[in-house]
Amino acid sequence: MGQLGQEGGDLQQKQQQTTGPDPTVAGNGDAPAAGNGNAPAAAGNGNAPAAAGNGNAPAAAGNGNAPAAAGNGQAPAAAGNGHAPAGPGDNRPPGSDEDRAPGRHHGRLIAITTAIAVVLAGGGAYLATRGGGQPASAPSSGQAAVGPSGPLRVMSFSPASGAQQVDGSQPIRVTFSAPLASGSPRPTLTPHVAGSWQPSGNQMVFTPSQPLSPSTQYRVTLPAGMRSAAGGQLAGSATTVFTTEPYSQMRLAELLGQLGYLPMTWQQLELGTRAASAEEQSASTLSGQEALAYDPPAGVFTWQQGYPASLVGQWQPGAPNVILTGAVMAFQSQHNMNIDGSLTPGLWNALFQADLTGASNANGYTYAVANKGSPETLTIWHNGQQVLQSLANTGIAAAPTVDGTFPVYERFLNTIMSGTNPDGSTYSDPVQFVSYFNGGDAVHYFARGSYGFPQSLGCVELPYSDAEQAYPLLTYGSLVTVQG
Repeated sequence: MGQLGQEGGDLQQKQQQTTGPDPTVAGNGDAPAAGNGNAPAAAGNGNAPAAAGNGNAPAAAGNGNAPAAAGNGQAPAAAGNGHAPAGPGDNRPPGSDEDRAPGRHHGRLIAITTAIAVVLAGGGAYLATRGGGQPASAPSSGQAAVGPSGPLRVMSFSPASGAQQVDGSQPIRVTFSAPLASGSPRPTLTPHVAGSWQPSGNQMVFTPSQPLSPSTQYRVTLPAGMRSAAGGQLAGSATTVFTTEPYSQMRLAELLGQLGYLPMTWQQLELGTRAASAEEQSASTLSGQEALAYDPPAGVFTWQQGYPASLVGQWQPGAPNVILTGAVMAFQSQHNMNIDGSLTPGLWNALFQADLTGASNANGYTYAVANKGSPETLTIWHNGQQVLQSLANTGIAAAPTVDGTFPVYERFLNTIMSGTNPDGSTYSDPVQFVSYFNGGDAVHYFARGSYGFPQSLGCVELPYSDAEQAYPLLTYGSLVTVQG
């Protein structure tokens, strides 16, 4: 008949300072003693110090004859000292003449006091000045000194900064130049997602409690003050931004096929007992459903027998197509949603819930073909069986019925169609059993003297009894193909 005043809408659907050996540690051999009496010559003077475990080992600071290190002979005196009292196993008694040498006690006390002060101030690592004025560092107890490390650096982000089409079911990783201190501030994720940041070697890994939302931009912020276990700090805050990918069109088809909204069924491939069990378990929870929407399981679509080639040829697995759009609209109509074919978060959540509860399509699957041959007809298939073929009228040359395949988007048992005729006159006609599929074009009843040739202004007109039979079949999302 005429043109409806509303349109169908859009149906289109991320240094320490370590230096050489400590001249005061027993067992290091003959270290140079600055300004000593019975001591090996300072670095660069006289005799070089003996290798560890050989010759004379240096005495401890402030002592005269120090006990020799294991395997050593007599230990020379430390800087400014005479012969130190004998250590365990030394045959020289305390208070001997060498111990009372004039001028030795005063220098020994100064050396001890200075060494203690420097060690305390340095937190375990100190600088000693040799006779030649060269600084040297030495750890205590023969261990390497631990001092402040260099600044903490970010080595990489995963997903990479600026990444698009990101699988939101995967963890987020930040790799640093060193492991973080246990009390270091943690990164933050915006928008907020439930989950936790945990250390793993040099990485901080965020594992969400459920997958990230699709088609959403996320920001990871590393706050200033983050620090490594060795004390190095992040120079300043750092951020990275990435965007998650949409949920998979393949998974959309799988869910709609399982729920009976497609002219085909879908069955998951058997990849072994363990793999099948794991995927079945994933599909039994909401978070598992969300993960599968990013990474669909493998499976097979099987067409129901009886549908014509005009429908089969429009199927594109894993890609947007009119068959999927119609199925989405049919699902929306049965779940009290806006019937527009949009893949909103609400739609996906409803699909997940329907799959979890087994809420399948209550109307079955309908497909219709309006053929503009002679005579013109409308043929309807339902659940793979041809259930109606009727004579029909399509649009005249001045207002033809457009070829193509379209989903039913609006329905009325009774309504008034109004518009303008090709000659400029207007009309306002009552019609029944109306299913709009493309703008103002609809399948409906309109009284005519005969049917089977162009008479309408774009609609597909049927006789009363056939229109009455077609109406309950042509539900929301049912596809109508106009051809010929």
